Amino acid sequence: MMAGDMQRMADAPAMPDMPGMTQGGMNMLRAAPWTATHFAMMLGMWAVMMVGMMLPAAAPMILFFATFARRSREQGHTVAPVGAFVAGYLVVWSAFALAATTLQWGLDRLSLLSPHMTTISPVLGGTILIAAGLYQWSPFKDACLGLCRSPIAFVMGHWRTGASGAFRMGVEHGAFCVGCCWALMALLFVGGVMNLLWVAAITLAVLTEKLAPRGRWIAKAFGAALVFGGIWIAAAGLGYGPMG
Repeated sequence: MMAGDMQRMADAPAMPDMPGMTQGGMNMLRAAPWTATHFAMMLGMWAVMMVGMMLPAAAPMILFFATFARRSREQGHTVAPVGAFVAGYLVVWSAFALAATTLQWGLDRLSLLSPHMTTISPVLGGTILIAAGLYQWSPFKDACLGLCRSPIAFVMGHWRTGASGAFRMGVEHGAFCVGCCWALMALLFVGGVMNLLWVAAITLAVLTEKLAPRGRWIAKAFGAALVFGGIWIAAAGLGYGPMG
């Protein structure tokens, strides 16, 4: 009986491609419509990913704050624990995770994401790369990167007392960090939000431009590479490149 059912399935005409299915070795169904639970799960994923990607780059700032606080306490001053600073920093990146999740939901509703959470439009992917590359050369990026690269300058210019002051400092540093890295985080939609190698590559890029001796020039070099790569991908998607 099972053999007969399988034979009838094999003899049945092939189903036409459904809207929202990607073309490749096999067609893949799009993810089911989002629910509140699904959104919460995606938000949790983004929040954990942002913490994992950004805390290593923030380590010098956190260690400097902890050292400064310890020495201040030794001199008899009341200084908030480093945990308050870290909490403020994480709040900002949690807010960024919420924005990224909302953007992912919007792109999915527009049928612009594959089941692997990558853009299915070469033109959109290329545009994201070009925009991220140009941002790497912007004065705002350079200003934010400068404060992220210099813990001393940040503490001297933004010091506040008490637990609320430390929390506010963490929020401010997190805001500068977002200003420095949001465009690089947007690249996750190009290479794949769930692509661990792509996540590792972006994390390494963030670490390099923040911690390497010539990090500002490295950031600009990344930007140039992203612009050229984005032009190539977008042109190929429009049929003007070797992939067209």
